[in-house]
Amino acid sequence: MRKVIVAGVQIAPVPNDVEANLVKVVQWMERAVAKTQAELIVFPESVTTGFMPAMRVDELWHLVDIIPGRLTAPICAAAKRLGVYVVFPTYERGESPGVVYNSAALIGPCGTVFGVYRKTHPFPGENVALGGWTTAGTEAKVYATSFGKVGMIICYDGDFPELSRVLAMQGAEIIVRPSAFLRSFDIWNLTTSARAYDNHVYVIAVNAVGTDAGKVNYFGNSMIVSPIAERLAQARTQEELLFAELDPDPLRYASYGIDSPMLFNHMEDRNIASYAGILRAAPSPFASVRRG
Repeated sequence: MRKVIVAGVQIAPVPNDVEANLVKVVQWMERAVAKTQAELIVFPESVTTGFMPAMRVDELWHLVDIIPGRLTAPICAAAKRLGVYVVFPTYERGESPGVVYNSAALIGPCGTVFGVYRKTHPFPGENVALGGWTTAGTEAKVYATSFGKVGMIICYDGDFPELSRVLAMQGAEIIVRPSAFLRSFDIWNLTTSARAYDNHVYVIAVNAVGTDAGKVNYFGNSMIVSPIAERLAQARTQEELLFAELDPDPLRYASYGIDSPMLFNHMEDRNIASYAGILRAAPSPFASVRRG
């Protein structure tokens, strides 16, 4: 990894107005490059519609498109013109009108989509298996860029340590977390910081603001967190940019603002023999409302 400036664009999608949101995304891309000289720009989850579409899954299927396709075309053109990488989250049309994925496309400065991640842990309310609209993905990959290796997760995915660990084991140096977060700031900060510190990776977590078609309000507070859990950038609750320069050698010190050397590494210090049986289904000892 080399030194790089990254940016998050914390904006409010216009509910279900895809064309307006595409225009807005391009405008904010231009603003991000002009103000920060960022090489990577990350947008919030489902930025083309807002998180809760308040429509049937087949209606959403017709509203969105495949990737690459109609929705990614203007973002690809802008990425090429501006010479940047973009993480562009959108609902993605699946194989049939009953299949919609909650996806994030990684678009390069050449103007093409070279990575697509489909959310592997849909939030219960969106999960089509529980009456929602999103079909779960099954794969998480890491993509090599000109500045480093990038992995993608989406919102609720960040609650699951195994997923970020899989990306770190593939060599991810940066994990992006586009979100439309529905819980408290404490949980948002805790899970984002933990995934960065667990794996000694940078995490760029970009949360939505505004109100979606389901009348849900989002609180922003997007953040960029370092591999030693330092918040390098912190947004507020309005539309705005956040950005930071990422250091390619972030594990020199045990914490930030001190000169004590780093003597441990969470990836290298794992005791793999103690993890036998982790990849199996397991019940919770406590019942949630959904399961109770």
